[in-house]
Amino acid sequence: MTENVITTDTLVVGAGQAGVAMSEHLTRLAIPHLVVEKNRIAEAWRSGRWDSLVANGPAWHDRFPGMTFPGNHPDSFVAKEQVADYFVAYADKFKAPIRTGVEVFSATRLKGRPGFRVETSQGIIEAQRIVSATGPFQRPVIPAIAPQDSALLQLHSAQYRNPEQLPDGGVLVVGAGSSGVQIADELNRAGKKVWLSVGAHDRPPRTYRGRDFVWWLGVLGLWDAAANQPGKEHVTIAVSGARGGHTVDFRQLAHQGITLAGQTEGFNQGVVAFQDNLATHIRTGDESYLALLDAADLYISRHGLDLPPEPEARYFMPDPDCMTHPVRTLNLQQAGISTIIWATGYATDFSWLKVGAFNQQNQPQHHRGVSSEPGVYFLGLPWLSRRGSTFIWGVWHDAKYIADQIAIQRQYQHYRPDDTEA
Repeated sequence: MTENVITTDTLVVGAGQAGVAMSEHLTRLAIPHLVVEKNRIAEAWRSGRWDSLVANGPAWHDRFPGMTFPGNHPDSFVAKEQVADYFVAYADKFKAPIRTGVEVFSATRLKGRPGFRVETSQGIIEAQRIVSATGPFQRPVIPAIAPQDSALLQLHSAQYRNPEQLPDGGVLVVGAGSSGVQIADELNRAGKKVWLSVGAHDRPPRTYRGRDFVWWLGVLGLWDAAANQPGKEHVTIAVSGARGGHTVDFRQLAHQGITLAGQTEGFNQGVVAFQDNLATHIRTGDESYLALLDAADLYISRHGLDLPPEPEARYFMPDPDCMTHPVRTLNLQQAGISTIIWATGYATDFSWLKVGAFNQQNQPQHHRGVSSEPGVYFLGLPWLSRRGSTFIWGVWHDAKYIADQIAIQRQYQHYRPDDTEA
């Protein structure tokens, strides 16, 4: 029997914000393409996040240039279901050729001719180019130190939905980036006894002198930083759009009843050990906070902006007891802890992409998303081209660059010498 093969110029794998943005730019350039997605469009926003999640940036900023969020105030923080609906509507706006329910199993280079053979749950696709738009949040990571204890409910933040999901008892939240902080705060407000294990983080102000921190990063040129600072590669950002948006303040969380601890070191016979670095992490976060305030003040002074002073922004609450007398060990049973939530991030999974586009650590080798393997492109990864690459608007601009590079390659490949020049 003859194998039924779908052919296209460019195959985009993934229909989240990266895949939708990529399709828009390929459509603009009239490049034939197909987008495949194993679930629904923007599925991670619907089923991979907790119920009350909102975007961490305001609606005027965290969007594609071509469409606003309908019915939302520009300074509001959009609920996750509305964000997913936005991408569905955006894709429909330009009739994006997206096929959902299609899982990609493998992609290999064709032998003796250009292009790739892609095996999917719906058959074979042959494409001249592949854009991996699967993003950075592919595989939830729970560290190997997690205790083997059937009496404990252990969830990754990707599996957490709401406080009612959890059994009676206290909760240990490991990880104090945006997800861990917001989940710990929600659980504490729901009446749970919460312990929060705090690692290294940056802590920007939600707003300062009447402007959201995303505005400050923009005018200060920090969104366009081309590389992360040495030592900051794995530092998370603690910021929240919850309840209308607010600055994350670990001291305030402690005074509201959350017990803070240092980075989780390990578990032994029901006892968790924490590193003695809580105060260091919080004060380093303070430094990043104050540095942005200083840069903002200087910018206002240099440009003569009429923005009201905010001296109270530099006030810190007194160090709570858990900072001055840090918890080093905690017996989970004695503390009444029944649940551990691991807000410990994600790993990428490119096992389906069987080409020479990776280094020895199995990480993509690329420049601004253009892979070392001809015809392969990456989109939606942290620091793909700059600091803003994983944000909604940032991935849109990265997609434009990649689409332009694909168009250039097509021009070379379609070149034919004029007969009169022969």
